[in-house]
Amino acid sequence: MKQYKNYLMDMDGVLVRGKTAIAGAQRFIDALNDGGHKYLVLTNNPMYTPRDLAHRLQTTGLQVASDRIFTSAIATARFMQNQRANGKAFVIGESGLTDAVHSVGYVMTESEPDYVVLGETHGYNIAQITKAIRLIADGARFVATNPDPSGPSEDGLVPACGAMAALIKEATGVAPFFVGKPNPYMTRSALNYLGAHSEETIMIGDRMDTDIVGAVSSGLDTALVLTGVTKRNEIERFPYQPTYVLESIGDMQL
Repeated sequence: MKQYKNYLMDMDGVLVRGKTAIAGAQRFIDALNDGGHKYLVLTNNPMYTPRDLAHRLQTTGLQVASDRIFTSAIATARFMQNQRANGKAFVIGESGLTDAVHSVGYVMTESEPDYVVLGETHGYNIAQITKAIRLIADGARFVATNPDPSGPSEDGLVPACGAMAALIKEATGVAPFFVGKPNPYMTRSALNYLGAHSEETIMIGDRMDTDIVGAVSSGLDTALVLTGVTKRNEIERFPYQPTYVLESIGDMQL
């Protein structure tokens, strides 16, 4: 395996599976720290702050500093700040998204926002969705943190950002700009955050249709681990291929 200076990795399916750490994950994180490598854990989950997610990892036995976690909410806030600095936004989401939007100097308001920002919530409110539809119809720009149509809960599947974005698109005729994976903007934003170059960085993921394609589109080498969504017999059907296929993150070599 080629030597890399920088490492990006997905969280669910790569470091953890549910509430259980994947074997070898902490050993790999320790090796990154000991070697002085730059790295980020990338997640499309915009609901939680990096501190919340670091605590979640800690409960599984993994020690990852909060400043090593990069969410689609952070990428979305950075995108808006780059496009229209110190603007206004109507935000549908939890603390992970609202904190990120505030951190870049944005004001959250229902009055003539520059952006309507759709993220994930524990329960979508029809009044908020209706407000978002009306603001977009009046000219607000529409961005969404991630295109995932559904997500798991203890009771089964629940609608996620992609599904609610589709509802708003149907009502307004305005398609959102999805910031999170597989958009290569998420990968490029993480690289900029690290101060890293694509030629010296590898992305480790468990999904061909989000982690791998987003990294390939950004010019990164990739490692697909088989501890998550994509199975070995599914890899060949994709027109793009990972640089490496590994049983788990424990097989990564530095």
